Amino acid sequence: MYAVVSGFLTSLSLIVAFGAQNVFVLRQGLIGKHVFWLCVFCSASDVILITIGVSGFSTIVSPTSEFGRLVALGAAAFLFGYGAIRLRAAWIGGYDLAFAENTRSLGSTLAIAAAFTWANPHVYLDTVVLIGAVSTTFPDNGRWLFGAGAIAGSIAFFFTLGYGARHLAPAMQSPAAWRALDTGIGLLMWWLAASLLVRY
Repeated sequence: MYAVVSGFLTSLSLIVAFGAQNVFVLRQGLIGKHVFWLCVFCSASDVILITIGVSGFSTIVSPTSEFGRLVALGAAAFLFGYGAIRLRAAWIGGYDLAFAENTRSLGSTLAIAAAFTWANPHVYLDTVVLIGAVSTTFPDNGRWLFGAGAIAGSIAFFFTLGYGARHLAPAMQSPAAWRALDTGIGLLMWWLAASLLVRY
């Protein structure tokens, strides 16, 4: 039981920080479009990545590996581009209740989520490297219990974030609120892109 709780809390402590993936889930939750499948996709991705980490493949995506550096460069380019899109939206304005994202298809939404997830070195570091490393402090059976707890923490977080965002919806009815949100998201994306280039 200790291993499960430790995995749950470790997972939450790592993914609760607002990165690119979490901000995207929050924004879709505010819009109320494709929330369930987005949360399923993000949770399923973490299930795969945490399982890989607990299985002992953490060195593949370390910052010093060639794969890690290539992923970082691609992710930085994507984050910069998405940040530019959000800053442009904040500059143009013109928001109303029929947000442009409401017309985005499920496939398009999941494709963006896939880029934020699988092209993001921070996701690998949190799930594969860090959770994988902590899991090694437990014996074999405890290691997999730790992994199960980490997976449960990830699922709980994404569904809470996606569906909890609706409680913020009343505060997001004005164009000024959406401009502030998109400005913050855009700057965060650029900061993450810069941090990747510096770190890798």
